[in-house]
Amino acid sequence: MPTVTPPGDRPLGRVLVTGAAGFVGQWLLPALRAQGTEVFALAMPSDSRDTGGGAARPDHGATWFVGDLRHEDYVRRVVDAARPNTVLHLAAISHVPTAAADPATAWDVNVTATARLLHQLDRQRERSGVDPLVLIVGSAEQYGRHDSHVMPLREEAVQAPRTVYAATKAAQELLALQVWRATRLPVVVARSFNHSGAGQPPRFVLPALVQRARALASAPAGTPMLVGNRSPVRDFLHVSDVVAAYISLCQRGTPGEAYNVASGTGWSVQQLLDLVIARTGTRAVPTEDPALVRPVDVPVLIGDPRKLQRATGWRAQRSLDDIIEDLLHAETF
Repeated sequence: MPTVTPPGDRPLGRVLVTGAAGFVGQWLLPALRAQGTEVFALAMPSDSRDTGGGAARPDHGATWFVGDLRHEDYVRRVVDAARPNTVLHLAAISHVPTAAADPATAWDVNVTATARLLHQLDRQRERSGVDPLVLIVGSAEQYGRHDSHVMPLREEAVQAPRTVYAATKAAQELLALQVWRATRLPVVVARSFNHSGAGQPPRFVLPALVQRARALASAPAGTPMLVGNRSPVRDFLHVSDVVAAYISLCQRGTPGEAYNVASGTGWSVQQLLDLVIARTGTRAVPTEDPALVRPVDVPVLIGDPRKLQRATGWRAQRSLDDIIEDLLHAETF
């Protein structure tokens, strides 16, 4: 089905991307460059947290700034140099156990650094007259636990975060929308559900399953394949569709609004596992490993994408099979 493009696209202009060396950034930067934009990319000094192996950072035709968004002077210098028309704020501690292991750092990176960035963007707007559109990338984890019969969740659903990561993302959104109301700095919020594809590190569920299945593809029948919880149900998108949604929200999203970035379809980890095993042909037997089993506070999390679709004309183009296929043929994780 062709994508319908609503009228009145907002030009992207000069684009600033935080967290650009991470998993989604690796897909976002070339998509932005394909549109002919001038891209300014921010990365941590040794940003291998989300690249999965510390590989050399691709250039992608962007102007790179290396530093820490927790440092006020760095944020001011970057904003003044980039003078962005559009900002995509990806930078975050995005791994739930990592955030739980160091809550203070998670709050500083995910919330306080966002406050610094928004403040400097507002100040730069006053100096230059440039009014940047800011996309704040949040998470479906903000919703917390809801009964399965109310799925898929709409944006009006109550947010009741149950993890440190989810709480920081809910607070980040609250902060961003407060800035919008107080200063009219144009802010749009994306609440992103699970997404995957080549380049995602194996601490996330789908690349972890693919990595284990590939390693056991030639193993004798009955070899244990260690897995964790298989009952949680999640909504998955291909990372390229998520990138397309982010760009569409920058062009057509309404400031002060939040949008689910979701497929509307749920898959259990067991269903994911079945698909991966079928594609790899492994005869290994999934075996629960207590070390991989974590308490599951949110058994089902599926998003309703209709608000995003109505606002932007966006539609997902890639399937779950496409995600698995990409992971199976990825050279690295």
